[in-house]
Amino acid sequence: MRIEQELKLGFKDVLFRPKRSTLKSRSQVDLSREFTFKHSGEKWSGVPVIAANMDSVGSFEMAKALSEHQVLTAVHKHYSVAQWQTFVAGASEKELSNVMVSSGTSDADFEKTQQILAMSQHLMFICIDIANGYSEHLVEFVGKVRTAFPNKVIIAGNVVTGDMVEELILAGADIVKVGIGPGSVCTTRVKTGVGYPQLSAIIECADAAHGLGGRIIGDGGCSCAGDVAKAFGGGADFVMLGGMLAGHEESGGEVIEKDGKQFMKFYGMSSQSAMDKHSGGVAKYRAAEGKTVLLPYRGSVHDTISDILGGVRSTCTYVGAAKLKELTKRTTFIRVQEQENNVFGRE
Repeated sequence: MRIEQELKLGFKDVLFRPKRSTLKSRSQVDLSREFTFKHSGEKWSGVPVIAANMDSVGSFEMAKALSEHQVLTAVHKHYSVAQWQTFVAGASEKELSNVMVSSGTSDADFEKTQQILAMSQHLMFICIDIANGYSEHLVEFVGKVRTAFPNKVIIAGNVVTGDMVEELILAGADIVKVGIGPGSVCTTRVKTGVGYPQLSAIIECADAAHGLGGRIIGDGGCSCAGDVAKAFGGGADFVMLGGMLAGHEESGGEVIEKDGKQFMKFYGMSSQSAMDKHSGGVAKYRAAEGKTVLLPYRGSVHDTISDILGGVRSTCTYVGAAKLKELTKRTTFIRVQEQENNVFGRE
């Protein structure tokens, strides 16, 4: 047993230090990025925010809506091949290029992914997603997928340390998904005692990935637009959002009436709700590691994503970054013990 003494930070532990800026307006800030990925050689340009591959967030409807903002959606893995066929048949090239096809690591997952990707050459991204990215099985599966799809952009995760980021990139991943336990409906840290403060995870994993020419996704822990900006400031190339995009018309959840108000169910993908729905219940050898909540129904996602992106643009004006790419170079974080004045509650 050993103890690491170095302090690790979450989003709540820091604020941006403002810096002189020549920008006169948020409208001058460019949030788009262009990436050429290490292994596939593919190019993608757009706004590097991603709707999480949760079945109460990452729906086909969400993908269509967010594509209008040049934002990505990691479509959850529980759609059937027939449902994918219907979506692909009616989707534009732009919509398909902003979609990630999610997969587990079983033989059935691999076969299904092959069938989906065969539907269109414009499906560029494969998101291999398991809770514990430290499994050797994931590394082997990434290699298998890379061999089968040499020209596709492969995302793999989740991990929180630089050594595993490097191993996944060397195995064939273009992008590594970073985050264990920070999500709003994730209880992994409570059930297992395992995790890593998300901002420090992003900073350390970005350093490891960029040294090898890879990229990372900061996945989880964002509760407001300022957190999204902090993730980018810490070095994340992409930021994945779950709870911030849940509860919307496009989220794919059921609208529930309660006490005259409308709500939508939102749950973690390792929760009992998810396992009851997709796996026939929680297996006897494991515990559920997610919770189920009711969120006030929020209508269309368009206003929400515009608000999030507007917040990030504003961050850029405060630190003098004309482009999102410049934000991490213009970032100085200060450690704090308070974030906001909550005397009247939070907006």
